Formats: sequence, C-alpha cells, structure tokens
Amino acid sequence: MDKVEAVFTRRKIDEEFFEELEEQLIMADVGVQTATILIEQLRVEVKKRKLTDAAELKPVLQEKLAEMMGADMSALTMNPDGLTVVLIVGVNGVGKTTTIGKLAHKYKSEGKKVILAAGDTFRAGAIEQLDIWGQRVGVDVIKHQAGSDPAAVVFDGVQAAKARKADLLIVDTAGRLHNKTNLMDELNKIYRVVKREIPDAPHEVLLVLDATTGQNALQQAKIFGEATGVTGLVLTKLDGTAKGGIVVAIRQQMQIPVKFVGLGEKMDDLQEFDPEAFVEALFSA
Repeated sequence: MDKVEAVFTRRKIDEEFFEELEEQLIMADVGVQTATILIEQLRVEVKKRKLTDAAELKPVLQEKLAEMMGADMSALTMNPDGLTVVLIVGVNGVGKTTTIGKLAHKYKSEGKKVILAAGDTFRAGAIEQLDIWGQRVGVDVIKHQAGSDPAAVVFDGVQAAKARKADLLIVDTAGRLHNKTNLMDELNKIYRVVKREIPDAPHEVLLVLDATTGQNALQQAKIFGEATGVTGLVLTKLDGTAKGGIVVAIRQQMQIPVKFVGLGEKMDDLQEFDPEAFVEALFSA
C-alpha cells in the first residue's frame, strides 16, 4: 500500500487525485469493483466533511477499509454440546496442511482435545505430512492408505473423535482431482458423511488461500464458496506479499469473514484476524 499512501502527499483533493488513488488501489489488488466503491464513499465523505487536503482523507480511507472488512468475531464457532468438526478446503500448495497443524497447536494450547483426519488421500505425501504435524503438536491423526476413500477416513475420524471424547476434529481434504467436478463431488460426499453422523456439523468450513496469488485467490474463493458453503477464510503467506489488498476484495465480494492469517512457518504463526490491525498494517508496511 506504499504507493496508495504516496497519493495522499498531494496537497489538494481534485479529480486527478481520485483517479490516481483508484488506480493505485487496483494495483494493490483491492480489485476494480472494490476500488470503485471506496472512491465513491470517499467522494461522499469529502463533500460531507468539507475536506480539501488529501492528507485529511487518508484516515477516512482506513476507516472505510476497516468497515468493509467487518467486525466478525474471528474465532471458530465451537459446538457447545460436544464435538466441533472443521473441514479445511483449498487447492494444493496454499499451505492447507501447515494451517491444520497450526490450528491443532492453537486449540490444544487452549486446553482442547484435538484429533486430525487425513482426508486428502490423493496427493502424494499428504497423509505423511499431516502425520508429522500430528506428532509435532502431540495430537492423534486418523488415516487410511493413500488412494483410500476420503469419506471413509472422515467417517472413522468422527467415530474416533466421539469415542475419545475430543473437543475438535479438523479434517484435511483434497485440493485437486482430475477435474473441478470430481473435486467438488468428493467434498460434498465428505460433507454428507459428517452431517449424517453429527447433524449440525460441519461447524466451520475454512478455505485456505495463499495471499501472494492475488486475484487468483479470489477465483478460488468463488469456486469453493459455491460448492462447499465456506464459512471462513484463512490467508497464508500474508507476511511475504505485496498483495494484501486481496483480503479486502475477497471480503467485499464474497461476504466471507477472514478468520485467521498465517504470518510465518512456526507453529504459533497463525493469528486470529483483526480488521483494524490489518488496515493499520497495510499502510505501515
């Protein structure tokens, strides 16, 4: 956002200022639709507050961005009557398995009994990778052989979690199959199995997105959002991207809250999302 910030060094608010600001917002991956909405809101505020100096408008933009991000509670929706089931979805390579490990660590540290289910049986090494995270965090991993039916693994995961009186079952899912339809059918099958065993589950469907992919992440959010009823987003690699504006675009266009952000590779580098802190960080990067 440094180039967005630079626009505010102009002395007066005029048409050229608005055009330049809109262009820089789009370049920061806020997206055309969202940038247009923000500019319209700023025009209204300029008239309402009788502003003439561009510097006075910067805190107004931050305020509007924070409003756009919403004040959703970022923590997971937990089942008050027993087992909470969370499905983790997203394409391969976005940091799904690492996110699951970090979530397991977070909730175990808070005193919850956590179990993981290795439902991505198609990607080479996915089961082993989840197993390593399970050992590292100190939680059980329910798994089958590579190539097994993911829904069967999830069924066993639910049974094990019930039998062991777990508080939280986190389910890994496939990120890629032969085509999009195959993948969505597989995810829907998992969804049905979970619902059959626990009628009000899954309690959350978290979509993991790589923030560095910009507009591509928005496309993924649309595809998975339509097919799986995504309830929240986890944005990974947010520490290493100049495309932080994509968070605003996804939130505004999809109306899905950002629940967590990944800020590194360590076990505790997963933070609950804070809209105000995020907007502040956008401008201080």
